[in-house]
This record gives sequence, structure tokens and C-alpha cells, in this order.
Amino acid sequence: MPAMLALSLALAMPAAAQEAPPPNHLAALQGGYHHVESEATGRSYHVYVRLPEGYAGGEETYPTVYLLDGDATFPMLAPAHLLLHYEDKLPEAIIVGIAYGTFGEGNHRGLDFTTTAIPDNPEGGQAPLFQRFLHEEVAPLIESRYRSDPERRILLGNSRGANYVLFDAFTTPDFFWARIASNPSTAPDGDKWLDEPATATRADLHLAMTSADGDHPPFRAYARRWMGHWSEAENTPWTVHAIDVPDATHAADIPRAYRAAMRRFFTDVAE
Repeated sequence: MPAMLALSLALAMPAAAQEAPPPNHLAALQGGYHHVESEATGRSYHVYVRLPEGYAGGEETYPTVYLLDGDATFPMLAPAHLLLHYEDKLPEAIIVGIAYGTFGEGNHRGLDFTTTAIPDNPEGGQAPLFQRFLHEEVAPLIESRYRSDPERRILLGNSRGANYVLFDAFTTPDFFWARIASNPSTAPDGDKWLDEPATATRADLHLAMTSADGDHPPFRAYARRWMGHWSEAENTPWTVHAIDVPDATHAADIPRAYRAAMRRFFTDVAE
């Protein structure tokens, strides 16, 4: 399609259509959409919600999975969870994707997922603000609008998103029942996640570290170091799950990491 024709079609499209949630004919992505102007970060986010099959008309509450980098992970993992429910007997879940709406300017993962500013990310270090957004704005929104079980919140992040998952786990262990830190890119925060975490009041928490064997060598080395440290530690706030993902790469195999971790969390699934 010529560039000018594409531009003219975009300009002719009603504003509401440009902001629409996933197409209504994609059954595995049925749910809701919320545009959130965050008071905590001062930035806007797109929050997509996939509801379980059979949700309408019921009264059941569901585990809820919050996906960082939802621009990619929501369309990847929302339908994957449905198939895991069919084939692995995982419980159905509400899937929430927190998206920026772009992979370019306006994608603020470098700010939101780090605790320290560094030369190539001078505006980083805003993870505490993103935590307020996630805990005080997104979770209450989801739990007030949908039948979301607040005792079964799950958080997933990959790469720099995994660094945020670790920050969240170490500072507020009780907020999420389970967390998945996939292929973590943690510099310069990594040593913090080898120190003592905050105290938890719950005894049923889970923290999974997943690492692809084909991940970038520095990320793989850190994951192996972290796994060795916490797998041998006593009196942790969480049950720690150290998961290697064979024949896998940094981002393409997130569904396999998700599947492996979720099977650990829900130990009564079919083996």
C-alpha cells in the first residue's frame, strides 16, 4: 500500500476505532480495555484484559496474571493461557496486559522497570513510581471491574521487565502471590536481588526465575548466579523455582517459560 494512501486511510479512521481494544472476532482475546492516565508516573498506559472462557454470567473469581511489556506479551500469552487450560489443566485466569502502545518513543520500560539511572538510561530509576501505578491504580481497577481474586495475583516480566519483577518481589513480597522473572536484564540493579528481601506475612508465595539456555551470556550468567544463591537459601519469603528453558532464546520462548513456571505454581496440574 503506498505510504500516502495508508496515511489518508489512517486519518479517515474514526478516533474511537484507532483506540479500539482487540478485534471482537478474536475469541481468545475477548475481554476489556482501559486507557489509564497514571497519577503515579504521569504517563499513559493501555491496559488490555482477557477474560476466561465461560466468564459471562458466572460468579467464580479467578487468578489474575499481570503482564509487563503487554504490547508483545499480551497477544502472545493471553491465547496461550487458554490452550494451557485445555491441555495442561491450568486453572482459567484473567490476563492483564500493561502496554505502552509503541515500541519506539513513548515506550517507557527503561524508566518504569529500573531502580537506578545509568549513562545509557539517564531517566531510569522510576520503578517505585511504576510500583505505585501497578499496585494502587491497575490492580484496584481490575479487581473492581472484574472477578479477580486478590489472593492469586501473578506478575510476569521478561528481560528488563524481569528486573522490575525482582524489585517488586524484594520490596513488597506479599502483593503478588506468584511472580515470574524471565531472562533478567538487571544491570546495574542485580546485586540488590542477592540481598535480604523485605519480610513477608504470607507463607504461600512463589518466585520463579526462568533462564533460556540461549540467552545473552551476561543475562544467562546472572540468572544462574541468582538461581544458585536463592535455591540454597533458607527462610526466603517465597518458594523459589529455578527453571532452565532448553533450546530457547531471550524473547521468542516466553510462552515456554510461562508454561513451566505456571505448572510449578499450580502443582496439581497434569504431569
